[in-house]
Amino acid sequence: MDLMQAVRVSASGMAAQSTRTKIIAENIANADSVQSSDGGPYRRQIVSFKSEVDRQTGLAKVKVHSIEPDFKTPLRLEYNPSSEYADANGFVQMPNVTSQIETADLREAGRAYEANITAIENAKQMMTRSLDLIR
Repeated sequence: MDLMQAVRVSASGMAAQSTRTKIIAENIANADSVQSSDGGPYRRQIVSFKSEVDRQTGLAKVKVHSIEPDFKTPLRLEYNPSSEYADANGFVQMPNVTSQIETADLREAGRAYEANITAIENAKQMMTRSLDLIR
Protein backbone atom coordinates (compact mmCIF):
# COMPACT_ATOMS: atom_id res chain seq x y z
CA MET A 1 0.00 0.00 0.00
CA ASP A 2 1.51 3.33 -0.94
CA LEU A 3 1.34 6.22 1.47
CA MET A 4 -1.34 8.15 -0.43
CA GLN A 5 -3.63 5.14 -0.08
CA ALA A 6 -3.05 5.21 3.67
CA VAL A 7 -4.08 8.86 3.65
CA ARG A 8 -7.26 8.02 1.70
CA VAL A 9 -8.22 5.29 4.19
CA SER A 10 -7.66 7.61 7.15
CA ALA A 11 -9.64 10.36 5.43
CA SER A 12 -12.60 7.99 5.09
CA GLY A 13 -12.35 7.30 8.82
CA MET A 14 -12.33 11.01 9.55
CA ALA A 15 -15.43 11.55 7.41
CA ALA A 16 -17.27 8.72 9.17
CA GLN A 17 -16.37 10.05 12.63
CA SER A 18 -17.40 13.53 11.56
CA THR A 19 -20.87 12.21 10.69
CA ARG A 20 -21.00 10.41 14.04
CA THR A 21 -20.11 13.65 15.83
CA LYS A 22 -22.88 15.51 14.00
CA ILE A 23 -25.47 12.90 15.02
CA ILE A 24 -24.28 12.98 18.65
CA ALA A 25 -24.67 16.78 18.62
CA GLU A 26 -28.23 16.36 17.30
CA ASN A 27 -28.96 13.88 20.10
CA ILE A 28 -27.69 16.28 22.75
CA ALA A 29 -29.58 19.21 21.23
CA ASN A 30 -32.85 17.25 21.25
CA ALA A 31 -32.48 15.71 24.72
CA ASP A 32 -35.59 17.58 25.90
CA SER A 33 -37.64 17.54 22.68
CA VAL A 34 -40.98 15.99 23.62
CA GLN A 35 -42.36 16.45 20.11
CA SER A 36 -40.59 15.44 16.90
CA SER A 37 -41.55 15.39 13.24
CA ASP A 38 -42.96 11.86 13.55
CA GLY A 39 -45.32 12.93 16.34
CA GLY A 40 -43.71 11.39 19.41
CA PRO A 41 -40.73 12.38 21.50
CA TYR A 42 -37.30 12.56 19.85
CA ARG A 43 -35.50 9.22 19.72
CA ARG A 44 -31.75 8.97 20.03
CA GLN A 45 -30.05 8.32 16.69
CA ILE A 46 -27.32 5.68 16.34
CA VAL A 47 -24.66 5.65 13.62
CA SER A 48 -23.32 2.33 12.38
CA PHE A 49 -20.33 1.86 10.11
CA LYS A 50 -19.32 -0.72 7.53
CA SER A 51 -16.19 -1.52 5.62
CA GLU A 52 -16.55 -0.93 1.89
CA VAL A 53 -14.03 -1.74 -0.82
CA ASP A 54 -13.35 1.13 -3.21
CA ARG A 55 -13.51 -0.44 -6.67
CA GLN A 56 -11.05 2.03 -8.17
CA THR A 57 -8.31 1.60 -5.59
CA GLY A 58 -9.15 -1.74 -3.97
CA LEU A 59 -8.92 -0.13 -0.53
CA ALA A 60 -11.21 -1.11 2.33
CA LYS A 61 -12.58 2.21 3.58
CA VAL A 62 -15.02 2.91 6.37
CA LYS A 63 -18.43 4.28 5.40
CA VAL A 64 -21.51 5.22 7.35
CA HIS A 65 -23.82 2.24 6.96
CA SER A 66 -26.90 3.69 8.60
CA ILE A 67 -28.28 6.28 10.96
CA GLU A 68 -31.26 4.80 12.76
CA PRO A 69 -33.41 5.64 15.77
CA ASP A 70 -32.70 3.75 19.00
CA PHE A 71 -35.84 1.74 19.66
CA LYS A 72 -34.13 -0.60 22.16
CA THR A 73 -33.63 2.04 24.85
CA PRO A 74 -36.96 2.98 26.44
CA LEU A 75 -38.21 6.54 26.54
CA ARG A 76 -37.96 8.31 29.89
CA LEU A 77 -41.11 9.22 31.79
CA GLU A 78 -41.21 12.54 33.58
CA TYR A 79 -44.01 13.59 35.90
CA ASN A 80 -45.36 16.91 34.68
CA PRO A 81 -49.17 17.00 34.85
CA SER A 82 -49.29 20.61 33.67
CA SER A 83 -47.71 19.76 30.31
CA GLU A 84 -49.91 19.58 27.24
CA TYR A 85 -48.07 16.33 26.38
CA ALA A 86 -48.88 14.61 29.70
CA ASP A 87 -50.89 11.40 29.68
CA ALA A 88 -53.87 10.72 31.96
CA ASN A 89 -51.51 9.97 34.87
CA GLY A 90 -49.52 13.21 34.41
CA PHE A 91 -46.45 11.62 32.82
CA VAL A 92 -44.71 13.00 29.73
CA GLN A 93 -42.68 10.72 27.49
CA MET A 94 -39.20 12.19 27.17
CA PRO A 95 -36.42 11.33 24.70
CA ASN A 96 -34.19 8.33 25.39
CA VAL A 97 -31.07 10.53 25.26
CA THR A 98 -28.65 10.27 28.18
CA SER A 99 -26.06 13.03 28.32
CA GLN A 100 -23.42 10.77 29.91
CA ILE A 101 -23.68 8.24 27.08
CA GLU A 102 -23.60 10.96 24.44
CA THR A 103 -20.56 12.57 26.10
CA ALA A 104 -18.72 9.23 26.18
CA ASP A 105 -19.63 8.56 22.53
CA LEU A 106 -18.45 12.06 21.60
CA ARG A 107 -15.09 11.49 23.29
CA GLU A 108 -14.71 8.15 21.52
CA ALA A 109 -15.51 9.72 18.14
CA GLY A 110 -13.04 12.51 18.85
CA ARG A 111 -10.28 10.05 19.72
CA ALA A 112 -10.93 8.02 16.57
CA TYR A 113 -10.84 11.23 14.51
CA GLU A 114 -7.54 12.23 16.15
CA ALA A 115 -6.08 8.77 15.50
CA ASN A 116 -6.85 9.18 11.81
CA ILE A 117 -5.22 12.62 11.82
CA THR A 118 -2.13 11.09 13.42
CA ALA A 119 -2.02 8.38 10.76
CA ILE A 120 -2.22 11.03 8.01
CA GLU A 121 0.51 13.11 9.67
CA ASN A 122 2.76 10.05 9.94
CA ALA A 123 2.18 9.16 6.28
CA LYS A 124 2.99 12.76 5.33
CA GLN A 125 6.22 12.65 7.35
CA MET A 126 7.19 9.37 5.70
CA MET A 127 6.55 10.86 2.24
CA THR A 128 8.66 13.90 3.13
CA ARG A 129 11.51 11.73 4.40
CA SER A 130 11.36 9.61 1.26
CA LEU A 131 11.62 12.73 -0.91
CA ASP A 132 14.54 13.99 1.18
CA LEU A 133 16.37 10.69 0.61
CA ILE A 134 15.88 10.93 -3.15
CA ARG A 135 17.39 14.42 -3.31
